[in-house]
Order: sequence, then structure tokens, then C-alpha cells
Amino acid sequence: MESKRKARMMKERTDLPVADRSISMSNALARGAHGLTLAEKRIVALALAKTDSVPAKELLLSQHGGWTVRLMAHEYAETYEVDANTAYEQLKHSAKALLKRTWRTTAEGRRGQIVREGNWVQVIEYCAGEGRVEVSFTPQVAPHLLALRTQFTTYKLKQAAALRSVYAWRLFECLQSWKAKGVWSPSISEFHQAMDAPASCLANFKDLRRRIIEPAVHELRQKDNLLLEWEPVKAGRKVTGLVFKFKPDPQGRLEL
Repeated sequence: MESKRKARMMKERTDLPVADRSISMSNALARGAHGLTLAEKRIVALALAKTDSVPAKELLLSQHGGWTVRLMAHEYAETYEVDANTAYEQLKHSAKALLKRTWRTTAEGRRGQIVREGNWVQVIEYCAGEGRVEVSFTPQVAPHLLALRTQFTTYKLKQAAALRSVYAWRLFECLQSWKAKGVWSPSISEFHQAMDAPASCLANFKDLRRRIIEPAVHELRQKDNLLLEWEPVKAGRKVTGLVFKFKPDPQGRLEL
């Protein structure tokens, strides 16, 4: 059976620093609910960056039983500017937490919405003496992460590495999935789902604005050099959606 196949160790490129490599995922996953903390998000992003430019044949073989990525504490420390003495502990604890995390995507079917959920990883392995943590992704998430050809989101790890808010990172990914148009117009429910907004924000737009939208927009303007504006869409007095308009700042340092 497929679930019994051993996860393959992913071979990675060595000619490019990890922070300069790309992260790619399906648009459905980029806009779906993840429930990841910032630390868990960093592990997933680092692992995906290390699959950048892996040959298509290797990627396809890895889809059957899952795939394993080796993460080193020194890479984590350099990428996220974390103290070298604590990088390994952060890696280990976040990887252990990731074992319990799930991803979720939605799509419209003939008879209504289709929801698909699954685990990110199936096995982790860590060794303090080597400063090494290995994560083995499940085969079910492979179609959203490997050998993507259409409808996918991609960005450089360094574009998100400096972010200190998981909401800013989630917003950044959603914007990148609409980069070609420079406009993202989610309904308020779509935005809640994409941000994994806490329950208190679901019933109170002022809380959503204060806790998520404004801090995330501010951080992306400051750290990712985005010219980013947003406004609510209303039906009467009720906020029903949001509009984000964005483009790279020509005076910025990063190329989006």
C-alpha cells in the first residue's frame, strides 16, 4: 500500500544559499487554512526552499511515499537570524508540534464545496549532536508542493524570512498568489479562513482590523518593500469583503 512506502530523502541543490531559493505551493494551499504558528511556518518554508530546483523525476518519485528533508540548525539560524545556541531547540520543538498540524483546502464541486484535509508530516527525526532535524512529508500533500505546473504561488524564502508575524506571512502568501493582477479581493469569510483568524475576530471587524490586518500590512510595507493599500467592502454598514492592491516598491531592495 502507498502509506507503507518509505519516504525518500530529498536531494537538494548546493550552489545557492537557502534564503535565495524559492518556495512553491498550489494556490489552493496558499489560500487555505493551515493553523501553523510562526515557528512551524518557518520549518515548512525552510524545507520547501530546500526542494527548490530538485529534478522533476526525483519530485515525482517522492510523491508516492512522501519525502524527507534534512534541516540543519546552522541553516535555520542564518536564515531567520536566530541565535545559534537556540536554533536547534526551536527546530526540534517546532518539528514535534508539526506532527499534529493539518492543512486544509477547499474547492467548488458539482454539489457544493469540497473540503480536503491532511497532515503535513508523518515522521520526524532529530539528533542534537549533529544539529540535525529531518521531517518526512506525507504523500497526500505532495500535489500541492511538488512538480507544480499551473495555479501555484512562488516566492523567495528571503522575502518572508524577516517577518515576525504569522499573519503577515499568511497575507504575503495570499498576495503572491494574485501577484499577476496586483489585486486580491477576498470575501470576509475567505479572509478569515486564509488568516486562521481567532474566534474573537470572526464577529468583530474592529478586532480583525486591529489584530491582523493593520499589523500585517504595516510589516509587509516595512520588510517586503510592498506598496500595499487595502479597504473594506461594505453592504450597508456590514463589512462583506476586503480589497488589497499591491505592487513592488521600485525604491525597495527586494524583487518580488
